[in-house]
Amino acid sequence: TLHYMALDPIHRKYHQNNLTFRMLYAFTENFVLSLSHDEVVHGKGSLLRKMPGDDWQKFANMRLLLGWMYGQPGKKLLFMGGEFGQWSEWYHETSLEWHLAQFAPHAGLQRWTEDLNKLYRAETALHEFDFDPAGFEWIDCQDSDNSTLTFLRKGRTADDVLIVACNFTPVPRMNYRVGAPRGGFWREVLNSDATMYGGGGWGNMGGVEAAPIPFHGRPYSLSLALPALSTVFLKCEGKQR
Repeated sequence: TLHYMALDPIHRKYHQNNLTFRMLYAFTENFVLSLSHDEVVHGKGSLLRKMPGDDWQKFANMRLLLGWMYGQPGKKLLFMGGEFGQWSEWYHETSLEWHLAQFAPHAGLQRWTEDLNKLYRAETALHEFDFDPAGFEWIDCQDSDNSTLTFLRKGRTADDVLIVACNFTPVPRMNYRVGAPRGGFWREVLNSDATMYGGGGWGNMGGVEAAPIPFHGRPYSLSLALPALSTVFLKCEGKQR
């Protein structure tokens, strides 16, 4: 995953299997998805410094990476400093660079991490079947040309379902059609490009009404705005009929 994220986005379409391959074995054990101590010491650099592009793109990529991780099945492990985007690699004889949290990009990343944790705790679809294939389903894992990945996370009931859409390029995708398992209004519950996180404020105006247009083998579909280098979470409002 980190090898993929370190690539210039123009090259990512040739390496999409670096992200999708894990689903071949994701449920063979109980996995922890670790962005760990070992990734940010011994000359490897911090997570933020691994990201390509200018500073805005580095932070957008970092939010995208965390959104991707929280959307995936498996428990989460984020090592000290990653939650607010420490520039320096971790060093055991100094404190974390907490002073960076006074600056908007770092504060936005910290707020994004906080809200991901809240969503992960609140939405059973994101944690109830972390170790069960019943909790995950690809919508489209083959659109490598656009470097996008879309999937479902599901809980025990038919009403516990989320769509997660990730755009791994700095090119916004307008009217990007995604298959949906049911009709109704899909509320945008989190968007990493929101201005409060340091993003550009591009999104779906609160949500999207599903259209009865079959797509990706599903009876309904959504026409989404996928911001540059972003993760978007959507949840269907109301009970399934």
